[in-house]
Amino acid sequence: MQLAPLFPIVYQLLKPAFPSCLWTGPNTSPAIALTFDDGPHLEHTPQLLEVLDRYGIVASFFWLGVCVNRVPAVAKQVYQRGHWVGLHGYEHRAFPQLSEEALKQSLKQTQIAIANACELDLQYVQQSVRDVRPPNGIFTPQTLQLLRQWNYRPVMWSVVPEDWVRPGVELVVQRVMRQVKPGSVIVLHDGYFGGQDVAQTTAQLIPLLLEQGYQFVSINQLWKANQL
Repeated sequence: MQLAPLFPIVYQLLKPAFPSCLWTGPNTSPAIALTFDDGPHLEHTPQLLEVLDRYGIVASFFWLGVCVNRVPAVAKQVYQRGHWVGLHGYEHRAFPQLSEEALKQSLKQTQIAIANACELDLQYVQQSVRDVRPPNGIFTPQTLQLLRQWNYRPVMWSVVPEDWVRPGVELVVQRVMRQVKPGSVIVLHDGYFGGQDVAQTTAQLIPLLLEQGYQFVSINQLWKANQL
């Protein structure tokens, strides 16, 4: 059973209940964020970068530390192109299943992996790479409390086309175009699940969204816009 039809309902229920998360940007602006989870990947991410380069689009990537360590050169390519980077945990494990210490270490290990791969000062990464998206979007109030306590910013989503089950590029594109609105945060995947189609999907989506007048911004830009 595909869950894609349920995600818009879940979003409408959770957004007002957990306002400290970034769910969307302002609905008065054409700015939207294109985000990618579960990478970087040796093949899928470079193919995706070619598409983003072609259109001059800035995107946001939520990385697994284990994947950064696996393909550090790819991670460095993403960072050097000016894309925004966030954390998705060291491994793809639901945050509520981790102890407090295990969750803290999962995020720190991922920051260390990013610092090493991108040849950045670790203290700089710890201060600047603070956006966290929980794997599978699963969190509890305690999860959010810990993230705030550790000075992280929880990032969620508003458009989830369930590309990781690979229902077909055309269907994923249709789902996004039906749901997208000003301020939307769109989630796609460039990792091991769904990443096979990510470049083709993104190549179809970007021109359609541009035709409708949308502007692509980073997650950080949406945070700032919400504060205005």
